[in-house]
Amino acid sequence: MFNYLEPSYIKKFIQTALAEDVGDGDHTSLSTIPATATGRAKLLVKEDGMLAGVTLATMIFEEVDKALEVKVLLEDGTTIKKGEIVLTVEGSSQSILKAERLVLNCMQRMSGIATYTDSMVKLLEGTKTKLLDTRKTTPNFRLCEKWACKIGGAENHRYALFDMILIKDNHVDYAGGIHNAIKQANDYLKETGRALSIEIEVRNLTELQEVLAIGQVNRIMLDNFSFDDLREAVSIIDGKYPTEASGGINEKTVRQYADCGVDYISCGALTHHVNSLDLSLKAY
Repeated sequence: MFNYLEPSYIKKFIQTALAEDVGDGDHTSLSTIPATATGRAKLLVKEDGMLAGVTLATMIFEEVDKALEVKVLLEDGTTIKKGEIVLTVEGSSQSILKAERLVLNCMQRMSGIATYTDSMVKLLEGTKTKLLDTRKTTPNFRLCEKWACKIGGAENHRYALFDMILIKDNHVDYAGGIHNAIKQANDYLKETGRALSIEIEVRNLTELQEVLAIGQVNRIMLDNFSFDDLREAVSIIDGKYPTEASGGINEKTVRQYADCGVDYISCGALTHHVNSLDLSLKAY
C-alpha cells in the first residue's frame, strides 16, 4: 500500500492546508499583536475519547515556526479524559495563533475517527475479523482520516485508486461481466508490469461461484450479503481466498458480520459517520 505517512507527503498536506487558511497573512494577529510578543498555550481535552493527531500537530507547529517549543504530554492512541492537557506550546504569539486552527481542525476530526474506530475494534474482540477503512473520506483530508483509523486500531484498505485493483459492481457491468473484468485486470498487470493485488466484489452467491470458477484474484468482497448468505459464502470459499464483508456496516451490526467468519470488514462509517472530539487551545 502507498506509504501516505512518508514525511514529505505529510509536509505537502500541511503546506497546502496552511495556504488555504493563512493566504497572504493572518491579518488579525498581524494587526493586533506585536511581532516580538511571545506566549504559551495548552491543548485541552474537553471530551472523553481516544487521542489522534498529536504527531501531526507537532509537524504543523514546526512548519509554521521552527522556533516554537512544543512539549507533548499525551501520545496518539491514548485514551483521554475531559480536563487533561495534551501538549503545551511556547514561542511567538503570532505563530501560535497561525497554527491554532489547523492543529485543532486536524486533531478534533482525527480524534473523533480514532474514538469511533476503537469502539468498533473492541466489538470484534474474540473473532478473527479485522476492521478496514475505505475511500469514503473527505477530499484532500484522506491522509488524516486514514491515519486516524490506523491509530484507532483498524487496518488501512487501499489508500486510493492507484495502489490496488478493486473490481466493483460498476466495473463488472462496464467490462461486460465478471470473466471479462478479471481477465482484463490480469492482462493489464502483465502488460504494465505492475504488482497490484486484485480484489473483486460479488453481489450474490451466483457471482461468487463465477469468481471461484475463474480464480486469478487475491480477495473476494461480499457486498450487502444477508447473514445467512454470508455464512454460506464463507463456507463455499473455504479459505481459498481472504473474505471481506461490506455494505452499510456499523456498530449495531459489525459483530454479527464478524461472527459469520469473514476475514475482514470494511466500514465507510469510520470516516463519514463520526463526530469530531472537542479539544481547544488556550493561552495560559
